[in-house]
Amino acid sequence: MNTLFPARLCSTKWFALPLLLLLLLHISCQQQPATEVAAADDTRYLELSIADIQQRYAEGTLTASELVQVYLNRIEEIDQNGPGLNSMLQLNPDALQIAQALDAERKAGNIRGPLHGIPVVLKDNIDTHDKMATTAGSRALANSRPLQDSHVARKLREAGAIILGKANLSEWANFRGELSTSGWSGLGGQTKNPYDTSRNPCGSSSGSGVAVSANLTVLAIGTETNGSIVCPAHANGIVGIKPTVGLVSRSGVIPISSTQDTPGPMARTVRDAAIGLGVLAGPDVADAQTAASQGNYHTDYTRFLKADGLRGKRIGFLKSSLGRNYKVDSLMQQAVAFMKGQGAEIVEIDRMPGGEVGGYSFEIMLYEYKEGLNKYFASLGPDAPIKSVEELIAFNKADSLELRYYGQQYLEMAQAKGDLSTKEYQEALAKMQKGSREEGIDKLMGEHSLDAIIAPTGSPAWKTDLINGDSFQLGSSSPAARAGYPNITVPMGFVEHLPVGISFFGRAWSEPLLLEIAYAYEQGTKHRKAPAFIRGN
Repeated sequence: MNTLFPARLCSTKWFALPLLLLLLLHISCQQQPATEVAAADDTRYLELSIADIQQRYAEGTLTASELVQVYLNRIEEIDQNGPGLNSMLQLNPDALQIAQALDAERKAGNIRGPLHGIPVVLKDNIDTHDKMATTAGSRALANSRPLQDSHVARKLREAGAIILGKANLSEWANFRGELSTSGWSGLGGQTKNPYDTSRNPCGSSSGSGVAVSANLTVLAIGTETNGSIVCPAHANGIVGIKPTVGLVSRSGVIPISSTQDTPGPMARTVRDAAIGLGVLAGPDVADAQTAASQGNYHTDYTRFLKADGLRGKRIGFLKSSLGRNYKVDSLMQQAVAFMKGQGAEIVEIDRMPGGEVGGYSFEIMLYEYKEGLNKYFASLGPDAPIKSVEELIAFNKADSLELRYYGQQYLEMAQAKGDLSTKEYQEALAKMQKGSREEGIDKLMGEHSLDAIIAPTGSPAWKTDLINGDSFQLGSSSPAARAGYPNITVPMGFVEHLPVGISFFGRAWSEPLLLEIAYAYEQGTKHRKAPAFIRGN
């Protein structure tokens, strides 16, 4: 159950109720789902793009205030109740007031840009200085109030976006302990996949992916260290962009790894995600790594979107995931055939070069996790509810819920590490970056003159299992994640009723080229379908 929303009476243990009340409750709860689904199936505002909304605003047939209320109603209908997706951890109590102010600005002729009046959801590891907490899904941070907006939140507000609320996530961005279940947090409970609510939404940007897919928002901002944007985008049938590390600032984002972390947009279309990326991209003095984005970022990525963007491209097809799921293999072969038909040349690649760097990546994350979390806790000021990783570990041990389903081995391993001057850390960092970059993606793309590399993003969503944890079958996020390079996932089709995505990744700062290719694929295939909220067996 989401602790920030009231429980539903229909989830009550019925055996404790008197017979008459039991009968009345049974009738009510039998009728309730049909009513909720009917309300949620109102198609007037489903699948609206940013351009659709801006056109209606311009015509005067819709206001931001009306749209925010539509989404708030829909969140109540199908997120808190109905199918009970549980994607939203908090709602912004000022969202309607902000929308009204932006409507007044529009009426006065002041339109800030393409996100003016557009509802956006933030993963709840992204700081906002407002009436919402920033929690990472942890009960330890239930009342944590950052002293200022994150760079991401500030850029969105300046662009006229309406921060509708905070999305549930895999607690601590899924880097707390072994046998974790994606989409579960101690504070928010379990997020559900909208295509089949018995299945997992993947993580750690689980709520962000579900909220976009289920039409609870127009745009969401997730974060990724390795797979945490692209996997939930894939599992929930949407588009996700994991940018080059340094393109979007991480200041005010609860960290795992300064080497691999990045925020990124999640949307129903490539164009909407590109609009979001243009608002977020660029240098920030509070994040030194963004200095490298100078000369490499754009404020408008939509100008790179071309319907014939596949023509003449050389694309590497990474085949290392083939043979693990023949149904995904079939979709991938169809995608390859389509790209060839659009004029792309496909080069088959058996495996990534550069050797196995996963062990180095894990060591780097442990060192940077301790360093980054301690700095983040210090940024919260003297009233911070938790002041160190050591205190967090102690809190979890004393809490009644936090360690119920899985442990905190990664936090404990991080606490045991030294600082970033340690020889082990420095050597691991050098070896990982060399193996993943100059001997990895850069070498592969140079040798074959590639514009991009493609691979299936993952396999169909697995059944959520809080006892055994996640059941990943395949994934392709690691090469780009470890290199700090960009990765875009787009819907590739369905296995039964479950969506599957295809990933496009490449060199540092190649977002324009990847967007051109991904957009051409999206426009030529149109695989996105809204979820039906099935409850599987």
